[in-house]
Amino acid sequence: MTALNKLMFSGVAVSLILTAMIFIAPLSITNSFQMALAASGSGSSGSSSENRVQFDLVDEPGRWFKNVAGDITNSGTQSLAVGTPGVRVDFNIRSNTVHTVTSLIFPQNAQGMPFDQPKASKSSQSVTLQTPGLYVFTCKVHPYMFGAVIVDDPQTQGLDLGENISLVNGITVPTSSDLATRLLRTFFIATAPSNWQDYRQSTWHVTYPNVDIRIAGGAVVNLPTVLNARYGNDIALEAPFDPSTAGVGKVWVDTQFELTKNKSKPGTATKIDTTTWDIERKVALPSINMNNPHNMWTDRDQKLIYQTQWFDSKLTVFDAATGKLVKNISVGESPAHVMTRTDTDQVHVTLNGEEAVVELAPKATGIQREIPMQKEGEPESHPHAHWMSSDGQKMVTPNAFSADSTLYSFDSDSIEAKPTTGAIPIATGMMPDDSKYYVANLLDSTISVIDMDENSTTFGQVIKTINLIENYDPISGAITGPVGALPIQTPVSPNGKYMVTANTLTATITIVDTATDEVVTMLGCDAGCHGVQFGAKNGGGYYAYVASKFSNSLLVVDADPNNDGNVSDAKIAGRILLTASSTTAKDDTITGNAGMGGQGVLATPIPYNGWVQNLPATLKSQLTSEQQNPIGQ
Repeated sequence: MTALNKLMFSGVAVSLILTAMIFIAPLSITNSFQMALAASGSGSSGSSSENRVQFDLVDEPGRWFKNVAGDITNSGTQSLAVGTPGVRVDFNIRSNTVHTVTSLIFPQNAQGMPFDQPKASKSSQSVTLQTPGLYVFTCKVHPYMFGAVIVDDPQTQGLDLGENISLVNGITVPTSSDLATRLLRTFFIATAPSNWQDYRQSTWHVTYPNVDIRIAGGAVVNLPTVLNARYGNDIALEAPFDPSTAGVGKVWVDTQFELTKNKSKPGTATKIDTTTWDIERKVALPSINMNNPHNMWTDRDQKLIYQTQWFDSKLTVFDAATGKLVKNISVGESPAHVMTRTDTDQVHVTLNGEEAVVELAPKATGIQREIPMQKEGEPESHPHAHWMSSDGQKMVTPNAFSADSTLYSFDSDSIEAKPTTGAIPIATGMMPDDSKYYVANLLDSTISVIDMDENSTTFGQVIKTINLIENYDPISGAITGPVGALPIQTPVSPNGKYMVTANTLTATITIVDTATDEVVTMLGCDAGCHGVQFGAKNGGGYYAYVASKFSNSLLVVDADPNNDGNVSDAKIAGRILLTASSTTAKDDTITGNAGMGGQGVLATPIPYNGWVQNLPATLKSQLTSEQQNPIGQ
């Protein structure tokens, strides 16, 4: 069985195994866990007389929703709590930025659900859970933050997951379904750093709580047995290898979860030389305690790196050659993504914790204004991964809270369109001729295609919705074609021929033909597949660099190896280990989560239409004539 199959869908054989499990005699609750629950008051944070649990929302990788009672299952996760009906759950913000507490998963028809904050804040929240079953909470600003509570009926065997679970976007499935167990597996991977994919090892082992769970039909099954049968374990990891063809220039990856000695906050920016594929530099910036570096861009000369601190309020600027700090600017809550305008070189930063994009002068010398991404009286937008047009006149944002997208015109200084998309739109990509753009809708696993042609009768409207899970059966897990669940970054190739999307739940990379807006093929990815950007390939064509949150490798994707526009022959051309070597320059000592947390990606020289034409001559000379003018203009 291939690694991709083990990570994804196991087919009819596994369905039969699970069916057999469901109808065997009920199992007893694991004794050690039962004793732990009794000692802690049914999983509560304090006295056994209180049916209460407490989560602290923190900036700490994996343990973003941190149960103050600790790891109650001794499995590596500190984000799981257990209570009985009527349990009060308190959420206290201990973070440098704003968050929401939002019910992502809950038992069907659960009392008081869904629970949500309409506005991100630093205020504490509380909710009382009455209906037995599984509840998972997330933050809409940082949607891989997870905290789970199992409300257990003490009169039944096994920990109650409920008959069916509902997602906040309206989907309801049995707790025995593939979607339910896939989400459960993702929770245990995301919240336990010991479960992340470490490519310094030969195999990947995921540890689950050794407990029995009560699922659809009242069946009681052992949690690790079910998850191991469906998705495998002790999976062989492919050894890192270099692409046979070099890239051009450098590629930067935000290894957002990497820990260093002289910082209390996580994160480094990792620089790779694509001519040798060596890890050239790690930038931690301990002098400012750089906090969760999430996304990057560069200036016209490719000399500065603009770095957002997503769990903070700062845009950081450092020297691309030396890694030295240039400035640290307060811009607003949860700055997520950053890009420049091609015509002015002004810098634009989305405030994911607020409702605007901040505009800064070239080289980020100062803030010029905030640009609201909604009109007065409309729901707050909380934009995430925006994109700028090649002519510098348009900006598009995915608005995570208002489930829509803003198409903004710098020429008219106004919002020209605001089409409805899907649940938690999180990232955008744009055609190099500015004819249409794409919005990845995280929770709906769809991509909205939006018309940008001002002469069209459908300008600013969704002209197609690409369903990335139409080939997936959420009940059985059967797959009949390319699949991508929970899509995140989705850039279009510089020549406009195809789009590459990172899909976090299925750990897949999907590739869309932009002429038809159809998904053509799928490649395997790593746990928490997240970030994508394009860089030039030596001699012509492009590499898509794909980073994953819960892995320490960078995938080099050659989506069009012979540069003929047909992506059916797409392949993984290389896998680069993101850990420091003995020759890597560092400004701090790495102490944990080595190379982990890959999210923002930036390749320099920037290869996209509009930016590439403004490159310094020394950099432009490294590119082919086609790469210098990717759409032939």
